[in-house]
Amino acid sequence: MSHLNTIQKKIFLLNELKTQVDSWKKSENKIVFTNGCFDIVHRGHVEVLANTADLGEKLIIGLNSDSSIKKLKGENRPIVNEKSRALLLASLTFVDAVVLFSEETPINLISTLLPAVLAKGGDYEIETIVGHEVVQKNGGEVILVPFVNGFSSTDIIERIKNS
Repeated sequence: MSHLNTIQKKIFLLNELKTQVDSWKKSENKIVFTNGCFDIVHRGHVEVLANTADLGEKLIIGLNSDSSIKKLKGENRPIVNEKSRALLLASLTFVDAVVLFSEETPINLISTLLPAVLAKGGDYEIETIVGHEVVQKNGGEVILVPFVNGFSSTDIIERIKNS
């Protein structure tokens, strides 16, 4: 199988991912879930995702769709389309699955997949993380991963516009 096929097989629809997650759980793999826009993937994303992957055996990324990002960040976003962002994230060796979602929040993904760990960057507070109640109620944990200062897609976009 080609490397590109290997990467593309890590991009799932929710129903397919649910089947895969059930299989991983049967094999006693600890499932870790995080989510975001990842509009322009940068060092901060990679460091936080690598540290997030260290929290379990399988890392799933819930990726905001283009339409979801437009609602959250405005008409000029995303800069990079959802297929490209999904492929970039899936190419990271420590990422096991990427699943797009079009809702404003990933609550449906979290409620369906019931990960053992829900993780977000340290710029959040546990009480404000969407899905924290669902994960905790089902015996999972919510973990804040240290944020990498100095890296943000919004800042990168502003620097490009101003150069």
